[in-house]
Amino acid sequence: MRIKLKIFLGISYLLILLTFLYFFFSAFEISRLNDFSYYKELQVDLENYIGNNLYRNLLLFFIFSIAWVMMFGFGSPILLVSGILFGKWLGTFVSVISISIGTLGLYIIATFFFAELVNNLFKERIKKYINLFRKNEFYYFLIFRLAGGLGFPFPIQNILPVIFNMSKINYFFSSLLGFIPQFFIWNTIGSGLNDYIQKSNDFNLLEFISSKEIYLPLILFLILILISVAIKKKFFDDKIDNQKENNTNG
Repeated sequence: MRIKLKIFLGISYLLILLTFLYFFFSAFEISRLNDFSYYKELQVDLENYIGNNLYRNLLLFFIFSIAWVMMFGFGSPILLVSGILFGKWLGTFVSVISISIGTLGLYIIATFFFAELVNNLFKERIKKYINLFRKNEFYYFLIFRLAGGLGFPFPIQNILPVIFNMSKINYFFSSLLGFIPQFFIWNTIGSGLNDYIQKSNDFNLLEFISSKEIYLPLILFLILILISVAIKKKFFDDKIDNQKENNTNG
């Protein structure tokens, strides 16, 4: 009975996901995505809509972000949108909290419905890190988030702790703290993109990149990537090498 219930709920979840994505993308005029004036129209409409009731729209965005992440959505589109809609500071605040809740929800769903599938697909790929996570799950998962998920796509990052059965409280707070630096950069880019669309009449790539609202956060993003590589080497790869050396000497 328990297996049948899991199958039913799992299929229901996938159907809800597909329905959600269909209605989400139906809201956009796909044929006009290469038309810069379309983005200016969207920008004006969104600015007027947000300005009419900020708190209501913050709540709607908060709920949408949670649902998006729980439906296996990627983080960067939400972060850009939050920066466009609410600016870099408020956008960072609302996106960090809502996405942290959404990732926790996805983790719980994956633990209940897809634990065996997650183990089959990814356990072999992260087996060298499992003992580190089990040794201090909060610390190493925080480092994992700060390092950008060690190269795993965002939705996959969110379900990997299923493999080492991470505490939900540790999962939530290590994610929340680990998200802050990269989320701030993405929201800053989104805010800069909104400013560029507002001020420009046509899209020019060189002008876009040379705008300080864009190139400064891009530089920060590149620095974050370099820091992520250094974090991965120091806190994961070097630890693994030391463990192997100790085992060999032992």
